[in-house]
Amino acid sequence: MSDNQNSLYKKLKKYSRSKVCPMHMPGHKRKGTMLKVNLPYDIDITEITHLDNLYSSSSVLKKTCDIIQNLYGSKNSFMLVNGSTCGILTGIRAATNTGDKILVARNCHKSVYNAIEVNFLNPIYLVPSIDVATGINNSITPKQVEESFLENLDTKLVVITSPTYEGVMSDIKGIVEIAHKYGVPVLVDEAHGAHLYYTKNSAVSYGADIVINSVHKTLPSLTQTAIAHINGNLISCEKFTQALKVFETTSPSYILMSSIDACVRLLTQKGDKLFNTLYKNLTCLNDYLKNLKNLTVVCYGQDNLKMHSGFYNFDSPKIVISTVGTSINGMQLFNKLRDKFKIELEMAYTNYALAMVTIFDNKKTLKKLADAIISIDKEISKNLDNIITSNSFSLPLKAKNASEVRNQKGKLIKLKESLGCISLEYLWAYPPGIPLLVPGEVIDEQLLKNITYLLNNQVVIHSTFNNAPENIMAIL
Repeated sequence: MSDNQNSLYKKLKKYSRSKVCPMHMPGHKRKGTMLKVNLPYDIDITEITHLDNLYSSSSVLKKTCDIIQNLYGSKNSFMLVNGSTCGILTGIRAATNTGDKILVARNCHKSVYNAIEVNFLNPIYLVPSIDVATGINNSITPKQVEESFLENLDTKLVVITSPTYEGVMSDIKGIVEIAHKYGVPVLVDEAHGAHLYYTKNSAVSYGADIVINSVHKTLPSLTQTAIAHINGNLISCEKFTQALKVFETTSPSYILMSSIDACVRLLTQKGDKLFNTLYKNLTCLNDYLKNLKNLTVVCYGQDNLKMHSGFYNFDSPKIVISTVGTSINGMQLFNKLRDKFKIELEMAYTNYALAMVTIFDNKKTLKKLADAIISIDKEISKNLDNIITSNSFSLPLKAKNASEVRNQKGKLIKLKESLGCISLEYLWAYPPGIPLLVPGEVIDEQLLKNITYLLNNQVVIHSTFNNAPENIMAIL
């Protein structure tokens, strides 16, 4: 790009070399030598002359947002330095009023549930079915959304996660068309799909009204960086900006913002070449994995999209290694890859482990991963007792909304003795951070069975007050 000399990073470095006496924040005054650590203190600067202001940008920060907007094709784009969580909280607040009813995919991240609670919203859940081949959630379908609208004509917002942590994508175009027929906006948590602009599969290109991307998850940007996009006329940019000021820090990190700037400038200059190479390397990975006997890599090797009828589409840089029908579970696979082959995966769950591939991986690293998978595949065996027996998730009965029980006093109860109680805590496995139980929901037998199953497979359970898995705060 011709104006690289005017990038945010270059401006920060230029200022750090100036002889201006910094009588302003931060307290380190751009001098990290006393701390004896190699951190970028020299470019850690606050909002000062010539370096713009995130919430009323007009120069260098506005230029970054313009680059993002052009890259993704959005109406307006915003930089986020509090992660996608900040964008989700902001988007839901901007699109709703207190007490509104919203349609929400049950497999949304817990930040969506936090937004529902703090805005006193009434959620109607869209429950994905389960892929019996792997145990992961299928897509949310336009049919589900249509049926929910017919029963809830007063709905004010639809919230969908696509792609999911595991790479399953929903028919966002179809869902948007249905929601817009009722005059209702769609928010897509596309935290794991910031790279999808390249394949034209981004929710922005399908007309979603609010789209949130974590640029640090699948693109080369620092942790905690994200972007938000506004499309169409159903969401006011002014209202979104007002809500953003509620949830985002008033002291945005210029280091994080310069990371976003550098990332999107790289994509503008070299994105086509980098992604072409990535997808060529993924084709090679597909060839490497064609002779697996026990493990299954979703949509690779002998597996393909047609074998997962509940997937609308699948994001190929997500490498989901399924242990269903084998002698090991997901956590054991995760540990083998780490301990024996020195490969650290993104996460593990009951019946699978997940590797994430980006433009910064090369053919050599993918060959290393493939060789390790092939080696483990040879040393394990079939186990037909380790299969998925149900394609449905049992949604707990909702006694009250989470906001209604926020200030209620409960009692600390042993989880195994809590059958029939109303929870005052969220229960979730992290990753992926999807609530198994929401405050106000009734603890049922199926939930307790699911918790036991997760624990038996070494999955760690978290809760709001850190009582899980032994205890839970609940109403008798």
